[in-house]
Amino acid sequence: MTEDKGESTKPVTIKKYANRRLYNTSTSSYVTLDHLSQMVKEGTGFVVNDAKTGDDITRQVLTHIIVEEESKGQNLLPIQFLRHLISFYGDSLQSVVPNYLDYSMQAFARNQEQMRSYMRDTLGGLNPFGQFEEVGKQNMAMFENAMKLFTPFQPGTGNGKVPPEKGTPEEAANAGESLGALRNKLDDMQKQLDALTRDGKG
Repeated sequence: MTEDKGESTKPVTIKKYANRRLYNTSTSSYVTLDHLSQMVKEGTGFVVNDAKTGDDITRQVLTHIIVEEESKGQNLLPIQFLRHLISFYGDSLQSVVPNYLDYSMQAFARNQEQMRSYMRDTLGGLNPFGQFEEVGKQNMAMFENAMKLFTPFQPGTGNGKVPPEKGTPEEAANAGESLGALRNKLDDMQKQLDALTRDGKG
């Protein structure tokens, strides 16, 4: 990737019109999703605004780019991953998932050169993907363990009983201790993720 020359601090503004056309305000020209995909790969930041309402629709456009890439046969998203992701919409853990995925992807990106080197060195080996599959399994296991910590606070889970709206002081204290343990567990997860990515070649 090439390093941005001063433009990285201020993202390019893309306007999307009702006819679905995308307009790059920095180059005063219309662009396509392929152009935006290339900008992402080059590290050029941009935001997409609805030309009529001014709403930020960057997330929708980036999602559209992923859909387009997947439709071309460049499959990065395993079916099981997509099923897991869909199942979290509307779930009590929905707010946790974005931070976890963001952290995991940042850790992967920070070590991408090391991983590319590993892939080149082991290309003739038995299975150059085996180590990363194992890391992925460990990451998912840690995430699932963290999710289990939430179940005692959810209605109809844990012991199968719906917790009362108002608990006793003792129950409140126990809940506070459990939340503290959860925070510690999440901190441990981050440390383990860092250790796994640092030891990617091990």
